[in-house]
Amino acid sequence: KDKIVRGLPYGIQKRVETARALVGEPTLLLLDEPAGGLNHEEVTRLGQEIKAMRDRFNLTILLVEHHMSLVMGISDRVVVLDFGKRIASGTPAEVQNDPAVVEAYLGVEMNGGAANA
Repeated sequence: KDKIVRGLPYGIQKRVETARALVGEPTLLLLDEPAGGLNHEEVTRLGQEIKAMRDRFNLTILLVEHHMSLVMGISDRVVVLDFGKRIASGTPAEVQNDPAVVEAYLGVEMNGGAANA
């Protein structure tokens, strides 16, 4: 109550950022790396909050994020970019098993050979 945001813990500052974005009652919310700098517990809470916001405010959320467990846990649809080029899109399960995604992000081909060793 009545505190300057920059004096709050980092995880709380991130939540305030999102709350500020919701004040304008958007129909589309862009979240750019919202899990950056958060610990495991905060990322878990963030995922729950994003799903709750989506449902409560009937939002479309465009999430740019490298935290894969968060992305896969809250997304209905995932689009994967590699150096700015779309290499896959679909449900989280479809994208996780896409050979192009595995090769781009893990550096191995689906048949087990090294692609980027």
